[in-house]
Amino acid sequence: MNLLVLCSDTFRVDHLSCYRDDSPVRTPNLDRLSDEGVRFDSAFGEGTPTLPARRVLYTGRPIFPFLWAPQKWDRVNLAGWHPLFYEDVTLAEWLVERGYTTGLISDLPHQFKPGKNFHRGFHQFNWERGQEMDYLVAGPRDEVPIEKFEPTGKANALLTQFLMNSRDWKDETDWCSVRVLRKGRDFLKQNSGQQPFMLWLECFFPHEPWFAPKDLVEKHYEGDGHDGVEWIFPPGTTDEMSENQVHRVRAHYRGLCELIDRWFGKLMEVAENQDLLKNTIVVFLSDHGTMMGEQGQLHKGPDRLRWQCTQVPMLIRHPDVTTFGGRVVPQYVQHQDLMPTLLSLMDQEVPDRCTGTDLSAMMRGEAFEDKEFVITAFGNYASVRSRKWNYQTPWVQNNWEEMPENRRKLSSPQLYDLEADPDELSDVVADHPEIAADYHQKLMAHIENNRTLTRGSLEVGDSAFHEVPLFDQSQL
Repeated sequence: MNLLVLCSDTFRVDHLSCYRDDSPVRTPNLDRLSDEGVRFDSAFGEGTPTLPARRVLYTGRPIFPFLWAPQKWDRVNLAGWHPLFYEDVTLAEWLVERGYTTGLISDLPHQFKPGKNFHRGFHQFNWERGQEMDYLVAGPRDEVPIEKFEPTGKANALLTQFLMNSRDWKDETDWCSVRVLRKGRDFLKQNSGQQPFMLWLECFFPHEPWFAPKDLVEKHYEGDGHDGVEWIFPPGTTDEMSENQVHRVRAHYRGLCELIDRWFGKLMEVAENQDLLKNTIVVFLSDHGTMMGEQGQLHKGPDRLRWQCTQVPMLIRHPDVTTFGGRVVPQYVQHQDLMPTLLSLMDQEVPDRCTGTDLSAMMRGEAFEDKEFVITAFGNYASVRSRKWNYQTPWVQNNWEEMPENRRKLSSPQLYDLEADPDELSDVVADHPEIAADYHQKLMAHIENNRTLTRGSLEVGDSAFHEVPLFDQSQL
């Protein structure tokens, strides 16, 4: 059984028409995947954002509570933001030792920064350059048209670098994520005779900067007029933005979602033409979502652990469409469940270090009791979500009230009543202190129970050669 996975960064679950009838974006190709496969309606991240989520996805193992291990030459200093542990067993490594040809094609710059090791176990790995803060070119900085993309005129390093990287983009085939999917089509053609294979595609879009091809922006723009500014990396709140500027940001984001769906469809055409769908599992998912104006907020954030940022789409198409096609799984599932589920569906053994839940029986329609709650963490914050409540708090100290003053910049706990307020727009923590206290205890118990399970080594000892995976030993 082959495996084809597409992880599209920052893809909100309500921007797929298979999830929401009122989705602002029509996604016919992903809808078809849902119709022929299994749709998970309550999938949530565990460790977020980008790199922590990949650590969970690639290993099938939870990572919260996080280790804080900042690295040189990485501007991101978040708890959990570091390479794979030496002890980790990745899906790619596991499948290589079982005769698979493996490929990673990605435009996700963070996983290729110096010192990162997310390409472990892949026979082929390609980095499509140019996203965000990828140091593709060094200049000329003085020719960057900041005034068109930043109304305040204040350049920031991320925006400047991206504008230099993308200055020669002419049509949608130049967009980095489109190049990923085009190269994915090539992989399918080149390796259809080298089965079994596993191809993992990482598309950084629709992550910021929200910069979509012009025709797609115009298609999705709902404003009354355009001031000529493309605020592709807007501020974190809409406080100082006009209504039309917010509409323009949404148009870029929606255009990128449509772009991913369009080229995913072209990828699936190749898979079908190569007669691969009869023996290939196809997966689409995301790492997290983002705010699009709710509570006056844009972007994700560690203290924004509401459904818009934490719920993710997850679709799995098995070749046995008769058994799996059109099923919906309503129970809570998380990123760590993907690897053991896929290995089970591929009739492969699951490594001991992979501790997620096998969802394959659930996908066949067998009854499973829902979890009481799921926990999602981002930096110094975590949320405990049940069907009734979503509680969010800094987790780095048990009692926020007793935090030192220099840590009080962390925002206070929040609580949302999901029955009365399903969109999580009104914080009611002041009205329900007993609920907040109860959920805080659940979080602290989880941290205590899992602290030793989420640690590992970032360096290799002199006597550890016998633990090096066989694939890497063969290279040595």
